[in-house]
Amino acid sequence: MNIRSFMEEHYRHFNAAAALDAAKGYEDHLAGGGSMLLAMAGAMSTAELGRSLAEMIRQGKVHAISCTGANLEEDVYNLIAHDHYERIPKYRDLTPADEQALLERHLNRVTDTCIPEEEAFRKLGHLLIGKWKAAAESGERKFPHEYLYEILNEGLLKDEYQADPKNSWLLAAAEKNLPMVVPGWEDSTSGNIFAAEVLSGNVKSASAVKSGIEYMMEFTGWYKETSAASSIGFFQIGGGIAGDFPICAVPLMRQDMELDVPLWGYFCQISDSTTSYGSYSGAVPNEKITWEKLAVDTPSFVVESDATIVAPLIFGYVLGW
Repeated sequence: MNIRSFMEEHYRHFNAAAALDAAKGYEDHLAGGGSMLLAMAGAMSTAELGRSLAEMIRQGKVHAISCTGANLEEDVYNLIAHDHYERIPKYRDLTPADEQALLERHLNRVTDTCIPEEEAFRKLGHLLIGKWKAAAESGERKFPHEYLYEILNEGLLKDEYQADPKNSWLLAAAEKNLPMVVPGWEDSTSGNIFAAEVLSGNVKSASAVKSGIEYMMEFTGWYKETSAASSIGFFQIGGGIAGDFPICAVPLMRQDMELDVPLWGYFCQISDSTTSYGSYSGAVPNEKITWEKLAVDTPSFVVESDATIVAPLIFGYVLGW
């Protein structure tokens, strides 16, 4: 039994039914000529979501991405340092002393998975610093993801690959030059390294990396152009800035610029955040109607579950696996 058959047979109620409905809605949106933006929060790259997401990108079922700076870099970390990662199944049992021991081994823990500092952070950081220095000296300016696209497309890390490159969603995105925004990149490891290099004087100017405001301006241009030809859907994993940043582009244009652009044409959020007072991650889709992001009749879905379980199933359904 394939994924489609399994879900159609067993996913009939509650969050299971919501996941199936969302998958069918995603498929219907694409079949109607629509485009899809994926907003990705959480530690999805470390969770190796690329095993399904990369194929979604290659098959043209994701047309733009908004992700955190951590997700941007951690897909590359996994690609070049996969063999050095350590999994800790009983991470809930770790004591503060156990955590200190991991630090002393230069292992940075994300739930049950430890990212190796030397093999991941420093290996990629060395190349990024070189790119940033050259850009600052020449007056060139690029977005954070563009530096990584350049490194991957130039094959500068190809000899370092430890994971199968077909499972790297960022590599798939780089090969397509997929439109991307990375709001809040500054709080990622690479963003921290960039700030440190500028503060130390090694990189001569912070202007070598374009800002979040410039990301918003770039994204509104993409939305305006793309929405003129096709309805754009919004598939959101988690909450926070990765989701709130791109979805705000619509009221920005409609209310602040008084442009006649359409609302988002599909919405789905996978989140384990409990619906609560004042929480963006826990807000139901109808709240977005009041902010002029979604319409009354926008197909909208919420799956309250672990995205590492649900997203690969929905992607598998859409891919026909």
